[in-house]
Amino acid sequence: MSRSRNDHRRHRFLLPATGTAVACTAVLLASGCSPSPRAASDAGPGAPVAKAAVDKAGSSDALQNAYQSTVKNVLPSVVQITTKQDLGSGVVYDSKGDIVTNAHVIGNATSFQVSLATGGSPLAARLVSSYPAGDLAVIRLSSVPKGLKPATFAPGGTAAVGEIVLAMGNPLGLSSSVTQGIVSATGRTVSESGSDGSSGSSGGTGATIPDMVQTSAAINPGNSGGALVNLDNQVIGIPTLAATDPQLGSGAAPGIGFAIPSSAVKRIADQIIKSGKVTDSGRAALDVTVRGVVGSNFQPAGAAIVSATKGGAAAKAGLKAGDVITKVGSTPITTVQSLTEVLAELKPGDKVKVTYVRDSSTKTAEVTLGSLT
Repeated sequence: MSRSRNDHRRHRFLLPATGTAVACTAVLLASGCSPSPRAASDAGPGAPVAKAAVDKAGSSDALQNAYQSTVKNVLPSVVQITTKQDLGSGVVYDSKGDIVTNAHVIGNATSFQVSLATGGSPLAARLVSSYPAGDLAVIRLSSVPKGLKPATFAPGGTAAVGEIVLAMGNPLGLSSSVTQGIVSATGRTVSESGSDGSSGSSGGTGATIPDMVQTSAAINPGNSGGALVNLDNQVIGIPTLAATDPQLGSGAAPGIGFAIPSSAVKRIADQIIKSGKVTDSGRAALDVTVRGVVGSNFQPAGAAIVSATKGGAAAKAGLKAGDVITKVGSTPITTVQSLTEVLAELKPGDKVKVTYVRDSSTKTAEVTLGSLT
């Protein structure tokens, strides 16, 4: 199993989950089956045990009611998006007909058919803007149907490990499907696969996305762009991809899915709706185009600058095309991916020491990071 620096936060390759958390949930629900209250009261010395079973039954009923209430309240805000090549999910963002989804769901398409969970004929929609670097996009319905219900997005930082969540979307074209699980972890930095199928996750734009929510709720093709929802009827994230185990080839690792947190979704969607583009991503950038290079031993040896944006972060610090970046701060840079990952954990305006090779000489420069666009 390959893991990169800051192992507790960043996972490129993941082993299959055992499904233990889901199995435990099933056991707890099953334990709610119990004798009637009267049987408990007549049970003599065994009464406390029987009463506990009755209490569990009540808790199970309450949990089931909470599930059903959340589905009833949120599922009408989850839509199916169809292009000429594919389909995925989306979430109604506002009453004007704006729908947020993943950039990889829409691909290069600019027009779409949107099916509401409440039924009716598919509705036409067009692209507002796509932001592949964050794997988010906004599309807009050409006409807003009566009763369109926007979802409620949770405030940032509200996802808690162990919290029960439901994933809503259209996996494998099965419209309005719901799966359940928990928040398994927060703050993950995850690299999506690109068009070449590289990286340790299935689907995506090739982006490296920080602060993702990990969940055990099943995330399958078609779930992308849908809603990861807490039992307060709030969307805490947009399900985006499932992890893959390199030992299984392209097979998904069960029970390990990731969602873009609601705080990032709101930040990007609000900018797209207001300006038609992302003006402040909150993501750090060197403002360079790079490619991987290998050393004399044919092993990855750094990220070579192909071009540096005039007036950009790297150019201001004196870096230029041909320089090979080998370290950012104390982190060795061997590939384009490793450079992307270290930048994903930094912020615009941060000052970092960049080590690079120019004409066989090793040099350093202090770079004030720009903003990824």
